Amino acid sequence: MKYLITGLGNIGAEYWGTRHNVGFRVVNHLVEQAGATFSDERYGAVARMRIKNCELVVLKPNTYMNLSGNAVRYWLQKENIPVENLLIVVDDLALPFCTLRLKPKGSDAGHNGLKNIAQMLNTQNYARLRFGLGNDFPRGGQIDFVLGKFPQEELDQMPAILDRATEIIKSFCLAGIQLTMNQFNNK
Repeated sequence: MKYLITGLGNIGAEYWGTRHNVGFRVVNHLVEQAGATFSDERYGAVARMRIKNCELVVLKPNTYMNLSGNAVRYWLQKENIPVENLLIVVDDLALPFCTLRLKPKGSDAGHNGLKNIAQMLNTQNYARLRFGLGNDFPRGGQIDFVLGKFPQEELDQMPAILDRATEIIKSFCLAGIQLTMNQFNNK
């Protein structure tokens, strides 16, 4: 079985470490743990790795967040991966910080990266791992919040959250979405 695991984020040094790039942070951790490396390819940085009998194509689109769908569609087609084997790792303001939620489908909830993916794939029926950022910002401060850096107390918690996110991704590939949601979504 082959899977496309895509972490959403923006390229460029000015975006590194921002909340909005947490999708990149998660897939970096996944690839690093597997001892794999990214290489620059069409529409993004790509790493290839295996988890038991599963082949993973891990993607960090270089199209910027709002055009992520171009990269996702290209790599699904190039690698002949069905949309059921797509997992998007994305930041989410609606969840408290540190919360991870796996969903089989859903709306874009105002997230421009998810909106573009849905447009390019012509469906919202693809799995996403939502990484909670919380919503501790003043009214109208959403953009500054997501483009801001994590405070130290949240960075201190990050290794454990990244380990859990990696376990969820592995379980998604090995056990399927339903069993993975049952195991991890209530924690």
